[in-house]
Amino acid sequence: MTPGLWAQIREDWVAHGRDWTRPGFRAVAVHRFGVWRMRVRQPLRAPLSLLYRVLFRHCRNVYGIELPYSVQLGRGVVIEHQGGVVVHGATVIGDRCILRQNCTLGIRRMDALADAPILEEGVQLGAGAVVLGRIRLGRGAMVGANAVVMQDVPAGALATGVPATIRLRDAG
Repeated sequence: MTPGLWAQIREDWVAHGRDWTRPGFRAVAVHRFGVWRMRVRQPLRAPLSLLYRVLFRHCRNVYGIELPYSVQLGRGVVIEHQGGVVVHGATVIGDRCILRQNCTLGIRRMDALADAPILEEGVQLGAGAVVLGRIRLGRGAMVGANAVVMQDVPAGALATGVPATIRLRDAG
């Protein structure tokens, strides 16, 4: 069973260092509100949708974080720094992932709008990382700063460079 809206927001607040002023926390809270409002029946949903749109645009235009409600967002996801974070609406982000500034999670082609990245649990994206297309980043994978990833990254591996090369990390 998924926790209620306030329980999820509290969890996200803790994951963001108990600082409600962090733009990453605010963007995730707006996302949670956007998902929650879709469970509300009409006619009550209409004013909630209007409020969501205002809050979403505020996060996008002021903080530079675009995180639509259609993203499947896991628990404890942290957006480390504000600025330039763009997530495609069909993206799946697992539990305890970390996204840093200027990350892009998107599609490669306009004729494949559902082909967005899938991040499994514990994935970390470095500053400026770009992940494009229907690719899977395995559990605990790391993407280095400014890497452009266009192929699957196995669990625990490190992807660096343009285009990204995959390096398996030592278990110890």
